[in-house]
Amino acid sequence: MDAESLLICWEHGRRRHALDRGLLLFAAAAPDVNPETLADRTLGERNAALLRLRQKLFGDELKCCVECSECGEKLEFSLNASTLLKRADAKTSGPAQVEVAGKRVRLPTSRDLACIAAEQDEASATLKLLQRLSGSEEALAAADEISRALDEADPCMDFAIEFTCPECAHAWGASFDVPAYLWEEIDARARRLLDEIHVLARTYNWGERQILQLSETRRRAYLERVLA
Repeated sequence: MDAESLLICWEHGRRRHALDRGLLLFAAAAPDVNPETLADRTLGERNAALLRLRQKLFGDELKCCVECSECGEKLEFSLNASTLLKRADAKTSGPAQVEVAGKRVRLPTSRDLACIAAEQDEASATLKLLQRLSGSEEALAAADEISRALDEADPCMDFAIEFTCPECAHAWGASFDVPAYLWEEIDARARRLLDEIHVLARTYNWGERQILQLSETRRRAYLERVLA
């Protein structure tokens, strides 16, 4: 994804729902895959592809910040895409379903998440999702067992992280949202690119495409001269 492709991706995704943005990024990460099929790929496959795209665009280290829900203390921490991707590398290929309590349960996809996006509370969303994945209205009774089986079968589906606040000792868990994190970085990068284009276009009377065709090093060199 070069500078122009990044801006096009940002332009197409900035007003979309978060799930659609995730699929837009998935398509950028897997350009050889039919985009019509991506909504039916597992969440783990999507997350792994986005982590690899992130490595190419911004590097391996993921700097994060989370706020304690009890006292508001901000906790800063770092993750590594390569460490997270070891889960995908360790997973052997297999069917996109698991068997729990005699029932076959599909691994969730972006399409499944889209079907529960309008639910008003977590309990209703969980019930509807389990019913979709298992085809049974009795799936909620085995929710914990199903959840463990899905996590084991698709280790990149949910990157759960445990926290303990150093200020108030409150402990809680949260999931690392790969598509949201990557989109925030792309949004920031796109806005910075637009600022660079604006400055260089006004100074040198160049067109947007001319500026984007410059390497990042050369764009910065020109900007340094303009702002000196």
